[in-house]
Amino acid sequence: MNGNNHLLLVDDEALNRDMLSRRLQHHGFHVEVAGDGPSALQSIAAHRPDLVLLDSMMPGMTGVEVLQALRATFAPNQLPVIMVTALKDSDDVVEALSLGANDYITKPVDFPVAVARIHAQLARKAADNVLRESEERYALASRGSNDGMWDRDLASGRVYYSERWKAMLGYPEGGIGEGIDEWFSRVHPEDLEKLREVLQADGSSASGGAFECEHRMRHRDGTYRWVRCRGAGVQDSAGQVVRMAGSMTDVTEGKISDTLTGLANRVLFMDRLEQEFNSYRADPTAQFAVMFLDIDRFKLINDSLGHLAGDQLLMAMAERLVRGVRTGDSDGRSVTRDLPARLGGDEFAVLLCGLSGPAEALHVAQRVLLELREPFALGDRGIFCTVSIGIAPCGPAYPCVADMVRDADTAMYTAKSKGRSRCEVFDETMHARVVERLQMENDLRHAIENHELHVHYQPKVRLIDRRICGFEALVRWLHPQRGWIQPVEFIPVAEETGLIHDLDMWILREACIQMKIWHIQYPCDPPLAISVNLSPSQFTQPRLVEQIAAVLEETGIERPSLRLEITESVLLNDHETARDVLGRLKLLGIGLKIDDFGTGYSSLAYLAQLPFDTMKIDRSFTMQLQGGDCNSTIVKTILDMAHTLGMQVVAEGVEQNEQITRLISMGCEFGQGFFFSRPVSAKDAERLLTTMMDTPVAHALLCAASPLVGTPDST
Repeated sequence: MNGNNHLLLVDDEALNRDMLSRRLQHHGFHVEVAGDGPSALQSIAAHRPDLVLLDSMMPGMTGVEVLQALRATFAPNQLPVIMVTALKDSDDVVEALSLGANDYITKPVDFPVAVARIHAQLARKAADNVLRESEERYALASRGSNDGMWDRDLASGRVYYSERWKAMLGYPEGGIGEGIDEWFSRVHPEDLEKLREVLQADGSSASGGAFECEHRMRHRDGTYRWVRCRGAGVQDSAGQVVRMAGSMTDVTEGKISDTLTGLANRVLFMDRLEQEFNSYRADPTAQFAVMFLDIDRFKLINDSLGHLAGDQLLMAMAERLVRGVRTGDSDGRSVTRDLPARLGGDEFAVLLCGLSGPAEALHVAQRVLLELREPFALGDRGIFCTVSIGIAPCGPAYPCVADMVRDADTAMYTAKSKGRSRCEVFDETMHARVVERLQMENDLRHAIENHELHVHYQPKVRLIDRRICGFEALVRWLHPQRGWIQPVEFIPVAEETGLIHDLDMWILREACIQMKIWHIQYPCDPPLAISVNLSPSQFTQPRLVEQIAAVLEETGIERPSLRLEITESVLLNDHETARDVLGRLKLLGIGLKIDDFGTGYSSLAYLAQLPFDTMKIDRSFTMQLQGGDCNSTIVKTILDMAHTLGMQVVAEGVEQNEQITRLISMGCEFGQGFFFSRPVSAKDAERLLTTMMDTPVAHALLCAASPLVGTPDST
């Protein structure tokens, strides 16, 4: 007998039971029958069927009461129940479904429908059984490995922690919830940022491959345990990481060296650093320094050559690091107490002891950089690889060793920002810059909800008659302490921290709402247009097009009136992604404008394949239209090319009347710049629109020599 075709038919009418059971048997099902609720429960207890067909209306014990009794013992996926009811019994159907019925069929029974629903429920039950067996195997493997397992769903934010994962930290099965904060809140403060980078929500550092991170976790008894976190990301069809899962191993016992490189690990390094720090406090002549090293562009090597090549590079890097430090004996300084270490990932550190001063630490760093000039042999390849080095010398101002490591790390990032493959000695100005940057990031997170951000509008003007035909929406930040902050200061912070997505969507929504109002107040033919900048990083957002469509629907703006401005740099990265996203945006019925054209190196052949309808000439070209045929030739070439591709052209950076005259002579349709108006508030923009609406076209042409608002020197 098939193990998944055993049915129990429960019906108080013998004729119904007989007819339906025979037809089901004819279709290959093994059918047992019961005439009432108690008989059905006895039959199920004796030999459980795969599915129950249960009449809802029976004398004595009703079908609903039988269902309640079954659900007290069996879950819906363990014993599917299909209710059989009359068409008019909708209330009974609703009640049965709320009590755990899997499905229902109506009398008179449509037999093909009934068979289809039976097969569907049996198939679902079989799939659940397979899943349960898989989960049981997973749980058994988890117990056998003695590792704690975790599984993070990035969409819902829920994290599954296995019983062993919780037990490693001293907690019972129900002692830890399902949020990522259950993990992060127990991580040692010094290790949290590194772990967040590995497990960050957008998955950019876990692009579907394996990853590993060692960090400290606070046990229930208050002590910290060292654990090694391993895992991998799962990508959806768009290449975005949607799930991450892995294991956590307690590596506290016997943890003194890095298994890959053989160097000291973080535990031993921090312990030795603490000892040296205490010795310095007792004897200030016992000077030392922390040297922090990070491999430049290590992720590129991992992504292009694979993790095996990355590990080979780390091992070779460790050998050269030791060689660069140990040759210090030739300088007359004993290096026996120096301690090179690998802190994790591509980060290394060296504890330099017995120094005469910071200059000696700088000399060691220069020696290490010299050791790295020769290429690394990775298989049959020769790879050039450099490091950026930060140095934090000891000093009486340090309250703890963690601050020294932090400052060495800060100096290292300063070295990276100055071009990589160099070293920098920490000074307080570096720390001040980091603190200022962090403060700006924190303030920016609250700026939207605190109504500190404002959208300003710069007119786009039709050059031939100098009438406003639209605006560009530009964000400004009125900080409660610092006053107005220019976008050049906070936009890079927003892009680096991922806040740019929320910021762009807020600007888009505000601008569309405002333009919808202006369409009513200032009707034009064609209607006024609003241009909104789209950050290049937005092109990696999987739901970008859907979110823009939602804003259009929410605000009710006429779709052709919205123009998204996209910088040329977007086209230089992922051509296929750019083409796909731009195509889907165009299908929304909005305009697409390529911004700052001429500053990048995009292929004209590639540009012709993209659905742009407007080109914006960069201000660096416009501002030079003041004498000199060479600059005019460049602008004329751009204009001719744009018109050939069927695009309109906006020249930005218009500041002088001569520029307007030359742009018109070359066929440029629109202009934007301080000659007409600086970016202004919505209220000031309305004044401009009111003036324009009250001015006849002929009069506007006569007055075209006068700027609309302000001059380049105005504020």
